[in-house]
Amino acid sequence: MPEASPQSVAPPAPSAPKDRRVLRAVLRWTAAVVVFAVAGTGTAYGITRMERTDVPGLATESDGRWEYPDIVKPPLPSGSPGPFAEENTAGSHHADLRELVLPAPEGAKADKALDGKDGWLATKDFLAAYESKDERETIGTLLTDHGLRHVAARGWTTTDGTRTRIYLLQFDTAAVTESLEQNYFSSVMAPPYALKGATQSLMDEDFPTKVVVEDVRRYPYTETKPYGAEHLRQAYLVSGDVLALVVQSRKGGAAAVPFQQTVVLQSQLLG
Repeated sequence: MPEASPQSVAPPAPSAPKDRRVLRAVLRWTAAVVVFAVAGTGTAYGITRMERTDVPGLATESDGRWEYPDIVKPPLPSGSPGPFAEENTAGSHHADLRELVLPAPEGAKADKALDGKDGWLATKDFLAAYESKDERETIGTLLTDHGLRHVAARGWTTTDGTRTRIYLLQFDTAAVTESLEQNYFSSVMAPPYALKGATQSLMDEDFPTKVVVEDVRRYPYTETKPYGAEHLRQAYLVSGDVLALVVQSRKGGAAAVPFQQTVVLQSQLLG
C-alpha cells in the first residue's frame, strides 16, 4: 500500500490489544473514503493497497480506487528541519518541491506539458488552468506580489479517461502562503477563480470531513450540473509555505473515490 512517510522514521507497530482496537476504529470509512492519515512524529499512512475485506463495512467489489506506487517522502537536506518542526518558524518545506508532487498511478499516461524545464513549471503555464483572461492576470499579479518562488507540477490520464493535474506553488514563508490563501483562494462556498471548463463549482459537501491530514488544510470543490465537456473536481491545499491545486476531470463524470484518494495522498506528502 502506498504511504507517505519519512525515510528515516519507521512506523511504530501496535504493541497491545488496546492499540489494535484504536486502529480498527480509525479504519472505519466514511462516505466511501479510500485513504486515511494518522499524524504523529511526522508519519502519515495510506490504505490504498488494503483489501476491501480488511476494512469494516465494505463489499469486495472494486470501488474505483487507483493503484499508486509506494510513496515515500523525499529526504531533507542535512540539518534541515521538517516544515512543522518547532524550530522551523517559517514553515518551510526544505525537501525538493519537485519530489513532493504525487506520482502517477499505475497504468496512467503522463502529461508531458506539465514537466516544465528541469521540473519547474512556468508561471504562465500554471495560469493557463484558469478560464478568464482577466482572472489569469489578477492571479499572476497576486503570485508576483506574494513572492512566488517555484511551481512544480505533474499530470496524467488514466485508462478511463480521467485527467489529473497537480500544481505545487512555493512561497518564502507559511505566513505569506496563508495570507494569499485566506484573502484570495479560500472560500466555504465556491472557488474564487474558475478553472477552464468549470465556470460554476461549489464546495464538495460529500468529501469526507473525518479524513484529516495534520497541518494541511483543504478546500474541495465540484462542478455543478449541467457539466461542460467534462465534469471537473478541484481542491486547494495549504501546507506551510506551499499552496497546492489538485484537479481531476472526465467526460460524463469524474469519480469521487480517486479524487478523494489523490487529494489525501498529496496532502500526506506535504504534511
